[in-house]
Amino acid sequence: MTRISVAGIVLLCVLCITSCKSKSGQNPGESDSATEYAATVMDSATTAVPVYAKGYSVKYLPGNVRLVDLRDPQKESGNTFHYALVPKGTKPEGIPDDYTVIETPVKHVICMTSLQLSNFIRLDACDYVVGITSTRHLFNKEMNERLKSGKTAKIGIEGNFDNEVIMSVNPDVIFISPFKRGGYDAMREIGIPLVPHLGYKEMTPLGQAEWIKFIGMFIGQEAEANARFAAIEKRYNELKELAANVKKRPVVFSGEIRGGNWYAVGGKSFLAELFRDAGADYFLKDDPRSGGVTLDFETVYSQAESADYWRIVNSYDGAFSYDALKQLDPRYADFRAFRDKGVIYCNMREQPFYESMPMEPEIVLEDLIHAFHPTLLPDYTPKYYARLK
Repeated sequence: MTRISVAGIVLLCVLCITSCKSKSGQNPGESDSATEYAATVMDSATTAVPVYAKGYSVKYLPGNVRLVDLRDPQKESGNTFHYALVPKGTKPEGIPDDYTVIETPVKHVICMTSLQLSNFIRLDACDYVVGITSTRHLFNKEMNERLKSGKTAKIGIEGNFDNEVIMSVNPDVIFISPFKRGGYDAMREIGIPLVPHLGYKEMTPLGQAEWIKFIGMFIGQEAEANARFAAIEKRYNELKELAANVKKRPVVFSGEIRGGNWYAVGGKSFLAELFRDAGADYFLKDDPRSGGVTLDFETVYSQAESADYWRIVNSYDGAFSYDALKQLDPRYADFRAFRDKGVIYCNMREQPFYESMPMEPEIVLEDLIHAFHPTLLPDYTPKYYARLK
């Protein structure tokens, strides 16, 4: 079955479901009817199927059991993780021994990363999040109010989590990033399921955004998650088609030099795909790697000196400018993208880069198309990325 046909079926199912299911404003857990929840899952289970995401798959068993298998989308690790999501209050038979059973819908979760939190923000489901790690660059008004009121707690940072705080918020699930630094060994002693969220390793923007379906399965919002993703997918593909036949594809490079190294990503990465869909060519487009690439200045300069655009994301205290960029390293002024004012910039102090952008790939794509091909979107106002003035 083709990708388009799968997406069409998903959208049709979601429309059917949402037309029959009214969305209430109740808090999570207000309805404790296992029968009512099971009926909802039975109607919508077949729609929670990843099309673009490579990091998880779902198999459905009788009794509304969902077997969820997780793996590294970039195949850098051979570890796999297995979970059986079962309707709350039921004890289905036939679940394989190597699957961790989790009753759903869960009421309380802890998010270890802003990417995980972005799924809940896009689902209007922040009331499920009772714990987070860093609050640096946290813009979301609802989450800040929850922190202020004590409904959501700060649990520490990677490698130094506060288990007492974690236990006090009574989470049903803790979403983790298993291939990062972690420090999860002590947390395992608490007995709360640690569930990997691997959206950060997806190599396509739609693949990353599709992890909203993954979260939807845990909180009983499969239909809502599919509806949100269908809208994202539709707009993203419309924009991708708009830029597909541009006559000139500019070249773009990314990053800055830090500590003597220039950190970029390979040609099979998420960012390279985003540039490609925006009608541009990434300067390392032929590099076979999907993850990070460490280069020296000379190597970057030799390949990007004549590039048309330069994408920069940083956390600059003050008004970032070409003068400020040159002060960071005078050699930057030698790039054509500097001389021709082709820097595409996002300041994380001013934009919700981590907590919102992962779930808004269609908006990011629109920003980039507007920057690379302004005549295609002449009246558009950028949200995240804009040409540096």
